Amino acid sequence: MFAKTLIVIFMITVICTLSVYISIFAKSDQKLIQNPRIDMLDKRNESCANHTFYTGLSGTTFKDNLYEKYGKDYITHDKMDFATVFSILFSSVTGILNGANMSGELKDPSKAIPKGTLSALCFTFATYFILMILVGASCDRCLLLNDYLFLQSINLWSPFILIGIFAATLSAALGNLIGASRILQALANDELFWFVLRPATKVTRGGNPYIAVLISWFLVQIVLLVGSLNAIAPAASVFFLLSYASVNLACLALELASAPNFRPTFNIFTWHTCVLGMIGSVVMCFLVSPMYSSIAVIVMLLLVILLHFKSVPSEWGSISQALIFHQVRKYLLMLDPRKAHIKYWRPQILLMVAHPRQACELIHFINDIKKGGLFIIGHVKIGSLDKFDYDPVQMEYPQWMSLIDKLKVKAFAELTLGNTVSEGLAHLIRLSGLGGMKPNTVCLGFYDDSKPVDSLVKCMRRKRRFFSSEGIDGSNDVDIMFEKLPIRSERSHKHQSPSDYVKMIYDSLKLQKNVCICRHFNQLDKSMILKSTTEYYIDVWPLNLFRPYTASIFDDTCLFMLQLACILDMVPGWKSKTYLRVMLCTNNEGVAGKNVETKLDKVLKTFRIPAKIQPISLDLGESYKDLSEDEDHQMTLYKSIPEHIVQKINTRIKECSKKTAVTFMYLPRPPHDTTGQLEYLLSLTALTNDLPPTVLVHGLNPVISTTL
Repeated sequence: MFAKTLIVIFMITVICTLSVYISIFAKSDQKLIQNPRIDMLDKRNESCANHTFYTGLSGTTFKDNLYEKYGKDYITHDKMDFATVFSILFSSVTGILNGANMSGELKDPSKAIPKGTLSALCFTFATYFILMILVGASCDRCLLLNDYLFLQSINLWSPFILIGIFAATLSAALGNLIGASRILQALANDELFWFVLRPATKVTRGGNPYIAVLISWFLVQIVLLVGSLNAIAPAASVFFLLSYASVNLACLALELASAPNFRPTFNIFTWHTCVLGMIGSVVMCFLVSPMYSSIAVIVMLLLVILLHFKSVPSEWGSISQALIFHQVRKYLLMLDPRKAHIKYWRPQILLMVAHPRQACELIHFINDIKKGGLFIIGHVKIGSLDKFDYDPVQMEYPQWMSLIDKLKVKAFAELTLGNTVSEGLAHLIRLSGLGGMKPNTVCLGFYDDSKPVDSLVKCMRRKRRFFSSEGIDGSNDVDIMFEKLPIRSERSHKHQSPSDYVKMIYDSLKLQKNVCICRHFNQLDKSMILKSTTEYYIDVWPLNLFRPYTASIFDDTCLFMLQLACILDMVPGWKSKTYLRVMLCTNNEGVAGKNVETKLDKVLKTFRIPAKIQPISLDLGESYKDLSEDEDHQMTLYKSIPEHIVQKINTRIKECSKKTAVTFMYLPRPPHDTTGQLEYLLSLTALTNDLPPTVLVHGLNPVISTTL
């Protein structure tokens, strides 16, 4: 029905326009035309007489009208200029997007819209241009300024003009009304503005959105209450220009993103036309009306911000993701790992997690110490791909990403399938990351028999974010939300033996990665620390407690511990509530002990580490000495010591850790033989029993520089 109506209107408009052309050629004699507003004439333009003339086609008349002589509008009395005239005339050529607005009703939009739009533009341009030339060559300036219906006086049959005006107005009104209602319906269907636009989704049996049409009509009527089309036109032109600028920006973004599926059929399309169209639209927008343009831009920005913070249910793809991918790929190619330098070292951590719902505190902690570096959460699913009809890893991946979103950490998830955890860890160490962004540190949880606790539910209780307030604890909601990420049962069989676990540490070091072993992080309550009024400490024990006589602050592991502790102390929340403390273990309280403390203080100042030195008496029956560079490697090794000595060290550390938030301790290199590996793990367990959250650290390379 709408298409048939437009065809009839089009034919009427063409006939009326042709009547104007014919009348101008047919009436070649000069004709006197009475001015319709003689009472306002002197107020407008004193140079105009009471009578104006139609001269017929005349070169003199055309020459007189060729150059601008802006006067006052006879309704608003405002001085006209180029921007004002442009804004008024521009509103008559804003139908360029009508075809796109109604693309849902076209059989083949990709072909119909370009052909129809370009044909309409050419036809409209030719019509306006010919009419402008003929009118400019046949009517004097005063007639054009003072009589908006002057074509009635010169037409062979004057009713043609009123019929044409009515038909053209009806055509433009219907086109914009139908197009606007379709856009409103699309916004409502996509639920961009929640339930506010939901009534606009209602349609008739034929699919016409009658509610959207009524809403659009009502808004138009409100605008028409302004009472002057010349006053409405600038505002309308501003919004149209901004919409055209947005279309050009969208096309430019698609072109810059180099998306393979963006293949415009318009052969002359280039990014240059997008830039020119966008800049031209924005410039003309502010030339037409700086005030309207500023208000419109502010409203658009507010809508963009609103939509950015609201999760959009529809999946239509985000251009920002395509642009980010394009830029990230470009800069990753420029990031050369061969040019890495210690001055710009940063932690790039691979955290191995078996049961993520039990490791939320640890995930948050690693997120704090990454310091703008890379954070990858790795997981190994035990099994063989031959035993599955599908990839089980891909089935779990979305829930891992959802967990990362819920925890609000800046991390990637990397999952792999392996016959053993050690095999999967080797895969992740070699393959996770990309280019110059690959892990340099592997973090593991501790191998013990601690009771599994759903820390995700604890976080939800603490933050009161993801569960209802109807007296439930939130565990049922979590089980539904993360059904593929269950917590470990106390009776469940572990996928690795103690020897396999120690072998993971050994293999990580063999693959030239720093290693951190984290224990007791289920006890870490960061929110309690941040709310507390008492002081907490970040303790660093820069000493291999299994070889205390080999102490050297210049050991790579000791410096790595200090670096991680310093990074943690730089995090805003930790910085205000905790203090960095370096535990200086010595069995000599005399001059020698003071010399060691002075030397350590000098080292900390050299490395610009704001730490307090805490001397600790720890008499193990061995004397401390500084090592030469040739002897440094001895400090990294594990040496079996009696169990009662380990218990004694553990007791002394507990005495010093009553106000400790996190403890960093030295992790010696594990032995290679199976018997020694079990003893190694038992010694680490005894050393860290009942301590605060503890990180056992082993570093391989220098990480601190004094040149920045």
